[in-house]
Amino acid sequence: MNAVHRLYEHRKSISTTVYNSRGWKVKRCEKCRIGLTHCICKLTPKMTSNAGFLLLMYDTEILKPSNTGKLIADVVPDTFAFLWSRTEENKALLAVLNDEQWQPFVVFPDQYAEPEREVYNQTLVFKAGKRPLFIMLDGSWREAKKMFRKSPYLNSFPVVSFNPEMTDNKDMISRYQIRQASASNQFATAEVAARVLDMAGEGVNAEVLDLWFDVFNFQYRQSVCQENTGNPNAIEDYQKYLASL
Repeated sequence: MNAVHRLYEHRKSISTTVYNSRGWKVKRCEKCRIGLTHCICKLTPKMTSNAGFLLLMYDTEILKPSNTGKLIADVVPDTFAFLWSRTEENKALLAVLNDEQWQPFVVFPDQYAEPEREVYNQTLVFKAGKRPLFIMLDGSWREAKKMFRKSPYLNSFPVVSFNPEMTDNKDMISRYQIRQASASNQFATAEVAARVLDMAGEGVNAEVLDLWFDVFNFQYRQSVCQENTGNPNAIEDYQKYLASL
């Protein structure tokens, strides 16, 4: 079990009501959260990475089967996951942020950063002896903006942002088809993480995460409503790329 799986189990254990999302009648795998008939767990990649990710998740986001943060944890071994709280201090979260091996970055659009805040748009600069730790604010767009504004312990860290118009054409519009975004330039958490990995010089891991996202996207839709939405060759493309490494 990765960090997201463990956080999911914890959040379920403290729930006082049953969380029902779209497709709640589907019998799901408890790990990939896709219908059992289309489970992808056996296809989970085994990769290594110099980077780490810290998923700061809004309360019910972890309960949503459609969440893509878990895909990051499938690809990047050093992925941490915590529930966000505006008022309660999380000592385990702060311990990760203060760990000397990490150089934390907050991944968020640069237009929301204060003028004096350090921002990286295309090329990242790492300190000697440090590993990048990318902090992802995982929730709806409204929830993510709230987390960005109301998490003072993140204010000292640089912001990493990417401009969709500066990427390859395939990346200018989100491929996420499980939830409806309010704008075409709003990306799923895993899609953003793939772009960040590419910025960090981990092109292979970025491609694996992109392809793994396509597998999840297609299989999820198939298990819920039998729609051929997304890339019908997603599994084949993913396996071919892994075999080429």
